[in-house]
Amino acid sequence: MATRSRRAETRTRSPRARRTRAGAHRVKSAPRRWSGHVTRTSNALDLDPGVFNLEDPRRIAASLKRSAERSGRRKAPPFRSAMSMLVFYINRAGTNLGQRKRARLERAKDELREMFGRTK
Repeated sequence: MATRSRRAETRTRSPRARRTRAGAHRVKSAPRRWSGHVTRTSNALDLDPGVFNLEDPRRIAASLKRSAERSGRRKAPPFRSAMSMLVFYINRAGTNLGQRKRARLERAKDELREMFGRTK
């Protein structure tokens, strides 16, 4: 077997050695909770507290519709703002959202479409 040259040895450092040297002076920052920040400060709409925890999809949709129509913080039309906030919540929950709750929120999307007359 041929022996490695000195140059080849210096190029094949372990990943840990590189990581340690590169990140030695970095300070861990606090976790950024941007989705909560977006929910509180976005120009989408002012939500009623606990709207996504309601049991009835129709009540969720009605609350989103009411919030979208009353909100002075939204830029888009009411339907688009309400649907965007609902989809945003579903997407940010990701795998942490249980099947029953996801199904309820998906039904709330259908109810919202119906309330705004956007059914197919």
